[in-house]
Amino acid sequence: MKTNIVVGLDIGTTKIAVIVAQKNEYGKIEILGYGNAPSAGMMRGSVMNIDKTVESIKAAIEEAEMRSHHKIKDVYVGIAGQHIESFQRKCEQIRISDEEITQVEVEDFIALVEKIQVEPGEEILHVIPQEFIVDGVSGITDPVGMSGRLLAANFHIITGQISAIKNIMRCVEKAGLGVKDLILEPLASALSVLDNEGCLTGVALVDIGGGTTDIAIYHDNVLRHTNVIPIGGNSITKDIEEGCVIIEPQARKLKEKFGSALASENKEDAIISIPGPRGRPAKEISLKNLSGIIQARMEEILEKVLYEIKASGYEKKLIAGIVLTGGGAMLRHVAGLTEFVMRMNTRIGYPTEHLSASEKNDPIANPVFATSVGLVMWGLEKEAAIEIVKPEEPVVEQKTEKTIKKPKESEKSGTSLYTILSSGFEKGFEKIKEILVGIMEEDVDKK
Repeated sequence: MKTNIVVGLDIGTTKIAVIVAQKNEYGKIEILGYGNAPSAGMMRGSVMNIDKTVESIKAAIEEAEMRSHHKIKDVYVGIAGQHIESFQRKCEQIRISDEEITQVEVEDFIALVEKIQVEPGEEILHVIPQEFIVDGVSGITDPVGMSGRLLAANFHIITGQISAIKNIMRCVEKAGLGVKDLILEPLASALSVLDNEGCLTGVALVDIGGGTTDIAIYHDNVLRHTNVIPIGGNSITKDIEEGCVIIEPQARKLKEKFGSALASENKEDAIISIPGPRGRPAKEISLKNLSGIIQARMEEILEKVLYEIKASGYEKKLIAGIVLTGGGAMLRHVAGLTEFVMRMNTRIGYPTEHLSASEKNDPIANPVFATSVGLVMWGLEKEAAIEIVKPEEPVVEQKTEKTIKKPKESEKSGTSLYTILSSGFEKGFEKIKEILVGIMEEDVDKK
């Protein structure tokens, strides 16, 4: 059975991740290959240097091609950044008949909403129906098959700056790739780490990346709220660099290997030694102080997330609590700190539920790859939804020569019309002329 191969490209602030995948016969995602490269030229989800970003994309793509033995041409690209905004909008459409609402009609309605006017310099990325309303009856999740004269819906509309979108597209195209679709990263991450039960009862996805923290809130299996906070794991690294007076690579390694989001979980006498610059002694750093720096910044991030959750109006409806993913979710005790700040159940989201059994222990089964796994899931679902109709063999009409019925021969001319038409234009014209002259002469004789 031939299945489509799709490629997800996550252009993050600290890393570029590429995944090549397809669905196996059991409907699970089979990873064919992946690539991972340090990201240069990005800051808080936006392109700061096109050439450096292009080189990082090429490096990740080359690694993915080598592992998958597949030439990558088109990709599904994730987008985030502080330029992302969202709002709610109610739209209506008057129907001309009482016939059943069709799927095509609903899709056309959504496509029409995608063309509404937004703020200057912004472009619509996603239009997501919250609920449909048919002749005043609200709370409808799917209006297909219903009848009514007025079709309305409440939409969650996500926009981004045109310039930021074009810069992302330009980087991908300069890397020699085509963009199949542009997807908001928290939507992709949600696909890979959330389950149907959580989305039904209410859950908040918090994707802590290097430059941004992305939020997506689901309730009744509908996306209710999204936002991108322009602060992430890089801010923690910067704080360690300044607080411990060390260089950036050392700060990042300290955070990843020894960092904790709860200072109280470290012993007072736990010390780590950092090699000093050439000719200088090593530097000793208290792990409790290190964790104190990390906790202070993480609390700030989580308080901003809590503010967004409260602003959405769904704080009391998140029965499934919080799901943390992204690189920031790899910090030790981060779930404990989140429960303390949010007062909600918290778990770490791993993109393993939809992966095949043989790949659940691979490096891909890591919160760091949640977005890129979600991108290939998005691509696989989109391509599966497109009905591929094989063109039928064209029906060749049997061209039968049209036979012109021979009329009765003219009693006066002794010549048939069929003979005139089939004798050629010039000969036919002369023949008609002779007939007309004969008729005129006969009329003169009668007079």
